[in-house]
Amino acid sequence: MKNPWQFEWPAPAKLNLFLHVVGRRADGYHLLQTVFRFLDFGDSLSFVPRDDDRILLTTPLPGVPPEQNLTVRAAQNLKQATGVRQGVEIRLVKQLPLGGGLGGGSSDAATVLLALNRLWETNLSSAELQQIGIQLGADVPIFIHGHAAFAEGIGERFVDVVLPPAWYLVLVPPVTVPTAEIFQSPDLRRDTPAINAADWRPGMGGNDLEPVACRLYPEVAEHLAWLRRFGPARMSGSGACVFAEFATLEAANAAHAANAAFAPGMQGFVARGLDRSPVAALL
Repeated sequence: MKNPWQFEWPAPAKLNLFLHVVGRRADGYHLLQTVFRFLDFGDSLSFVPRDDDRILLTTPLPGVPPEQNLTVRAAQNLKQATGVRQGVEIRLVKQLPLGGGLGGGSSDAATVLLALNRLWETNLSSAELQQIGIQLGADVPIFIHGHAAFAEGIGERFVDVVLPPAWYLVLVPPVTVPTAEIFQSPDLRRDTPAINAADWRPGMGGNDLEPVACRLYPEVAEHLAWLRRFGPARMSGSGACVFAEFATLEAANAAHAANAAFAPGMQGFVARGLDRSPVAALL
């Protein structure tokens, strides 16, 4: 059996199939409803044990100090929670855009927690890892949970869902959208009526953050308008990435080819929707 220290650990992208803001807590956190789905596209991480107790990211991101990188912070938080003394070198292969709404940083952090929980043999439960993860970001728990889900609260309460097969064309506008900027906007709708998880069906709902992002970042609106030639399209998370759903890989690839031919400045990729995170296969 392969040594788990030799694994390439995936950190998949997620899409928000819808995203409603249904209220706001006294502490300022927004109350959300959404459905998370994973994609078979994302970042990957690998780990090398150290003889000392240092956490070292060998592939730092431009403009992001290592101590602020979520992968380093996740490893440090796990060490602090468990008392582990072993160090580790982390190698991150980055494909997901920063500020893209695909959960890249959160997915990276979750994969660090899941992988090191096994590699360091700390044996924390999923719920315990999620408690560590939510301190790093509201999207981290869904990647630890590992199953497509209807989510509520600030995004940490889950009801698993099984979704029909689908492929997605995801476009990546050339902008970074800060999540805080969108949520702080006075124009953001915060009173969308809540729905019951059992009543949700694929195709229902929209993204309450989308109008604000489109106003502040016209590139998002431009990419959405192009995608809507093929049917309904939405923004994921707080942006900037937008997506359209297709029933077959062939249809998604045809739209991607049209994108390359008629809008060559628009970058994107095709990915399959997943109900289970690919990290689960390594645990």
